[in-house]
Amino acid sequence: MIPLERLTHVGLCVSDLERSLRFYRDLLGFRSVKEIEVEGEPADTLLGLRDVKLRAAYLERDGVTLELLRFARPPAPPPRRRTLHEHGLTHLSFRVADLDATLAAVRAAGERVLDETLIRVPASGAAACFVTDPDGQLIELVQSREGAPRAA
Repeated sequence: MIPLERLTHVGLCVSDLERSLRFYRDLLGFRSVKEIEVEGEPADTLLGLRDVKLRAAYLERDGVTLELLRFARPPAPPPRRRTLHEHGLTHLSFRVADLDATLAAVRAAGERVLDETLIRVPASGAAACFVTDPDGQLIELVQSREGAPRAA
C-alpha cells in the first residue's frame, strides 16, 4: 500500500469563478479559505498545458476542500454533458435534513434541479435528487433516515 497522508482537495474547472463561488459558498455553505493566481511555469508542466493563466479558489466544508479553477488561458474546450456511467468523477453528494426545502432553495437561487431524478422511499423517509452547479457538475442531495424531517 502507498503511504498516502490524506486527501488534500477535489478540483473542479469552472467557467465563471464568481458564479461558482456563489453556488458553493453562499448556497451550499462552503467556507472560503484562499484564492490564488497561477501563470506559466511550473503550472504549465504540472497541468500538461501551455501558457497557463488561472485563478483558483479554495473552499472547505466538513473537512473536504474544493479547488475551483477558472482558466483565463488556454481556452477550455466546449462543454458536454456526461452521463453517470462514464469513467471519471461523476458527482458530489451531500446529506440534507429536508430535501424539499433544499430543492426550493436551489430553485430560488436560480440553479437547476433535475426533477426527473427525484426519488422517495416513504417507508424510511429517505429521498434523493440531483441538482447541477452552474457548469453542469452533478450534485446529489440525499435525505436519509437520520436527516428526515420529523412529522409534526
